Amino acid sequence: MLKVKKTPHLLPAQRRLMERFGENLRLARLRRKLSAVRVAERAGISRRTLLSIESGAPTAAMGNYFQVMRVLGLEKDFELLARDDEMGRKLQDMELTPKQRAPKRKSEG
Repeated sequence: MLKVKKTPHLLPAQRRLMERFGENLRLARLRRKLSAVRVAERAGISRRTLLSIESGAPTAAMGNYFQVMRVLGLEKDFELLARDDEMGRKLQDMELTPKQRAPKRKSEG
């Protein structure tokens, strides 16, 4: 049975984000003076997969992107992805209702 790989359909703006991310990884590799072969070996992926990642291919597995980041010493940047969920917080805040306070007591006196 032939396994068909589905290509995610990205909007042009999303595609450009992926391409910039791949380019950033490529530049990080070059700054460290590491060859594509060496990074691929250390990440446990093929050189071809690394080149796909560096071109921002949406078909490359997220785990492979992470492995490349790890080899480059950028794995902590992975925590920054989706960290600031501004829209989610706004949606959540819209559903929160302020607690009703008990009426103030009348002072005796």
